[in-house]
Amino acid sequence: MTPAVRLVAALASVTAFVTPVFAQGKSQQHGHSVPPSRSELATAAPVAAVATSPSSGTPLAWVDDASLLAPGMVSATVAAMSWHNAGVSETDAPVVEAAIGLGPRVQLSATVPHVVGSSDAFGAVGGVGTSAFSSKLAVYEDRKHAFKVAASPTLLVVGQGIVDSSADSLNRVQWGLPVSAEVSRGTTRLYGGGGYFSPGLWFGGAALGFRVADKTMASVGFSRAWRSTDVPNVSLGDRDRKELSGGLSRALAPTVVVFGSVGRTLATLDENGAGTTISGGVSIFFATAAARP
Repeated sequence: MTPAVRLVAALASVTAFVTPVFAQGKSQQHGHSVPPSRSELATAAPVAAVATSPSSGTPLAWVDDASLLAPGMVSATVAAMSWHNAGVSETDAPVVEAAIGLGPRVQLSATVPHVVGSSDAFGAVGGVGTSAFSSKLAVYEDRKHAFKVAASPTLLVVGQGIVDSSADSLNRVQWGLPVSAEVSRGTTRLYGGGGYFSPGLWFGGAALGFRVADKTMASVGFSRAWRSTDVPNVSLGDRDRKELSGGLSRALAPTVVVFGSVGRTLATLDENGAGTTISGGVSIFFATAAARP
């Protein structure tokens, strides 16, 4: 069995275990199922796996580690995501990401997903989904204790599906400030963080990454996104989204990583993007002329 086949089989077994277990959680349905492309809360939650270096990967989009690409290094990622819940589904393909290390303390990145449209009245709105353009800044590093902190000022260009679903006039260009921290011990890393997005969205979470085999890394994590509100008598459970995720990444070559993840929401209402998400893709890393000796 090839490494790629083993990776797919492992993810399938995790999906088979996670879905029925956590489907037994909070089940009240105040409304119809809302796909990620229509949910602001899903925007501030995990949407795809992204490999951040040739030897590791994380299944969390905003709950990131604090590591940066080396100066002059570039990563190019192509991924796909599938979400489903209660007969409603969404596919994002391709999800394209590019990042470059500008210096020892600065990294720039952009993520642009393409949403496959649905004919369902409440289904996914096709076209370019919510896109992110961010810088990642190394704020602090203690090499003796292998501890890092980074901040990632981000601009979001909100997808049409969220605009259509919003009851109020929505500014399509928004800003956010994710902050992350990381501590590592050998091949094990604990990382997490949180932050704010300008529409009044908060998020936070943590993840653990560790080696499971030669050239193969795994990660498990939990994240939560919630909406601040001044509306009285609106419980927290009606305005938050919680998700448990697990992922695997495999280095096929020194500069090529394949990855996949599965996530399942916990105690989350349908209208807040409850459901199961499966994603996967490939990242390629290469050096620009500035990085070569």
